[in-house]
Amino acid sequence: MRSLICRAPVAALLVITSASPASSFSSTASPLAQNVGRNIFLPTSRCFLSPSALRGGSTTVPTPGKSLSQTTQLRSTATTTEEVTETMAEVAEDVAGPKLVALRASMAEKGLDVVLVPSDDPHLSEYTPDAYKRRGFLTDFHGSAGTALVTQDEALLWTDSRYFNEANLQLDARYWKLMKQGQPKVPTIPKFLGELAAKHYKESSEPLQIGIDPFVHPAAFAKEVQDALGSAARKELDDEDLTIGKLETSHPNLVDPLWESRPPIPTSPFRVHPLEYAGLSVADKVEKIRAQMTEQKATLAVFCTLDDVAYLLNMRSMGDVETCPVGIAYATISHDQVTLYCDAAKVQSPEVKEHLADVVVKPYDDIVGDIKGHCEAAPATNKVWMDKSRSNLALVSSIPAPKQQLVDSQNAVTPMKACKNEAEMEGMRKAHIVDGAAMAKFMAWLEHTIVVEGRSVSEVEVDEVLTGCRAEQPGFMEVSFPTIAGVGSNGAIIHYRAQAGTDLLKSLDKSKPILIDSGGQYLYGTTDVTRTWHFGEPTEEFRDLYTRVLKGNIGVDTMVFPENTPGFVLDVFARKSLWEAGKDYGHGTGHGVGAALNVHEGPHSISPRWGNKEAMKKGMVVSNEPGYYEDGNFGIRIENLLECQYVLDENNEEKKEDDGESAPAGKKFLKFDKLTMIPIQKNLIKVELLSSEELDWLDSYHEEVFAKVSPLLEADSPAMKWLEKSCVKMDRL
Repeated sequence: MRSLICRAPVAALLVITSASPASSFSSTASPLAQNVGRNIFLPTSRCFLSPSALRGGSTTVPTPGKSLSQTTQLRSTATTTEEVTETMAEVAEDVAGPKLVALRASMAEKGLDVVLVPSDDPHLSEYTPDAYKRRGFLTDFHGSAGTALVTQDEALLWTDSRYFNEANLQLDARYWKLMKQGQPKVPTIPKFLGELAAKHYKESSEPLQIGIDPFVHPAAFAKEVQDALGSAARKELDDEDLTIGKLETSHPNLVDPLWESRPPIPTSPFRVHPLEYAGLSVADKVEKIRAQMTEQKATLAVFCTLDDVAYLLNMRSMGDVETCPVGIAYATISHDQVTLYCDAAKVQSPEVKEHLADVVVKPYDDIVGDIKGHCEAAPATNKVWMDKSRSNLALVSSIPAPKQQLVDSQNAVTPMKACKNEAEMEGMRKAHIVDGAAMAKFMAWLEHTIVVEGRSVSEVEVDEVLTGCRAEQPGFMEVSFPTIAGVGSNGAIIHYRAQAGTDLLKSLDKSKPILIDSGGQYLYGTTDVTRTWHFGEPTEEFRDLYTRVLKGNIGVDTMVFPENTPGFVLDVFARKSLWEAGKDYGHGTGHGVGAALNVHEGPHSISPRWGNKEAMKKGMVVSNEPGYYEDGNFGIRIENLLECQYVLDENNEEKKEDDGESAPAGKKFLKFDKLTMIPIQKNLIKVELLSSEELDWLDSYHEEVFAKVSPLLEADSPAMKWLEKSCVKMDRL
């Protein structure tokens, strides 16, 4: 697949009539019409429209593929547009160019050299409400992770390896350069800004003005940028104290005025998450947090992320964030008050009002002033506990004296939420058994349609039917993330999403494999599973790679390890068999999963990136999803969710703090128990590559799947017959 690292300037000339600019040009060009008297830069070039050009003078317009010095002089007047119709045609037809023209005009007006547009909302969510998808609007790249950086002559998009293929397909290479995050010679955004600031200072003796919206950047990012600027000043200018760049946070978000069809911020109602699934009351959670606040010498704890708020207050919502059962809100805890900051429309039901009887509900925007007011009320003693890596810059900046009044460490909810109590874990187990029944019904349909009927099935239909099977299960609310159903080469696009009417859309038949990564949000738990299926005759290479991926999954699943082992230590076991064949995959092996909450949850992970040193603990849920991807051909991934438990049962027993019993002496060891209850396709396996222990694992797993899922299926139904066939013991050599 071609790489989008080259850019070509696009010919453009803006003509503004004196009579009615708004009626003469599209809305994307209108911000330029308001800038008569300024130099306006054209996209991806250093050419600009001078004030005289906007008034009817001449300007230099770049021609595609030619430098500025090679372009011709075009003449425009306030009354003639026919002369430039052909020149404008290319810009009029594209999407990316006019948006960059308008953004750069706004940047020039405000004196900004750089603007950053991240994926985030004010709560730093992975999946954001549509109203906050500014980066997607600007770049037309819609992966869940990525940051756009725009200067007057460059437009860059950073994203990670999960989205390299998707970004290649969606970015317009005439304007945007893909920065493959984590790859050799690709700097981080802070380092890039430091180098750019040093160059800018050498040329102008002025600091680089970097515009960011403080509500959609983590506070920790500002520190990273400041450190990078200082490092660049020391390295390039031999003066670490020299100010070569400034973060400018005072302007409103520059993308919003360009986004005329921006959706409204959602106000979906909260619902109470029952105690039988939560396992711990709000009062009990608050009591635990206040005890930790005393240890931290904090007088106010602030919770910014949506899943923290939902967990803390035992509430869920549907509609604010697609596939995530959370609502837009902040929360704070002091030693005498719990406060929820949200739109009033979210808390109108009698059940929710009763549930929040001991919680003060305030307008969403009041939180910044309240944090500042709390600090100012007692400057010498009041301290705010807030995790800068999981809180936006605006909240942290509201603390007048952060060095004295900020407690910056992992908040109290994060480990509580990650380590599920028994009620939460039981809900997760139930959800996966129910999910297994849905998948059995779906797979019976899919296999019959492809193999018996001989009909091909589009990726969109796969998504729709699978979601329909889940929707029949008790307690189903919605999918836990957009379903990935990738046939053939689309399976190599890590976070592919099929859409009707697109050139990428494929249909499944017996000639190609399909990778299906999907999950459900149930009232009692969250699921996430990936299987790769093939209903024809796979190649020997495919079977070899499929088996090596399976060996990696088994390698992680069967690990026994001492407590306090960080997840990155386990990652090598997922890759060992692939490495032996000279193969690898570019994503992490495992992420945390919430209990009836977000499908991606921290702080733990299994990944080759050793920077996350969070230890695996009892009660954590983690995915186990090694894979292999061949661009333009196929993708393979096998994913189960696992629960982390102690090896010895007596260590797993939940004891009250005052029961007088002590834990067994000696080092404790952890293991994984399987949550996902869905068979693995056996005829894709090269038996000779599996050890007898691995074959035993496979048979044991399928025996467990059948025992737990079959009671939910009707006898002699297609789903039951498919499950029976799929769970038969593996033939051995």
